Amino acid sequence: MATADDIALIKKQEATLVFPAFDEAVAFKIGSAIRDRALKEDLPIIVDIRTFDRPLFYAAMPGSNASNPDWARRKINVVKRYLRSTYRLVLEQQRPDRTFKIGEGLDISDYVLAGGGFPVTVKGAGVIGVIAVSGLPEREDHGVVVDALCAHLGVDASKLRLPPEDK
Repeated sequence: MATADDIALIKKQEATLVFPAFDEAVAFKIGSAIRDRALKEDLPIIVDIRTFDRPLFYAAMPGSNASNPDWARRKINVVKRYLRSTYRLVLEQQRPDRTFKIGEGLDISDYVLAGGGFPVTVKGAGVIGVIAVSGLPEREDHGVVVDALCAHLGVDASKLRLPPEDK
């Protein structure tokens, strides 16, 4: 699949995976589902779910490491600034150094181009938070979030899931 096709599919994910409402209970349910999958599949990830004003769910799985929370924090900052998926920005920006262009004025210690941050969008309110996963290759981090959102919202994941990356 070409990069343009991936970007179009991520835009469709962002437009489709919208909550009727989002609160602590919803964050816990989604975070727990991601944690359960990580335990079952032995995924060495962390998951961080928050609104823009406070954390709602956090879990670190066996095999995750001390750098994963910082990667998640920087992904969260990117979603907060751009209100879109971090993997979409990775594909749109095409910057192998993982930094934004100098003219953006974004400090690399606070912002990173890496997949795994996905906007929490509420119908009628817009983007109010983010779900971040860190620990796998970025396309997989992104996919873990999308799969969990599809399951929670009752959306057929096979219609929204990115295909395996061409090597």
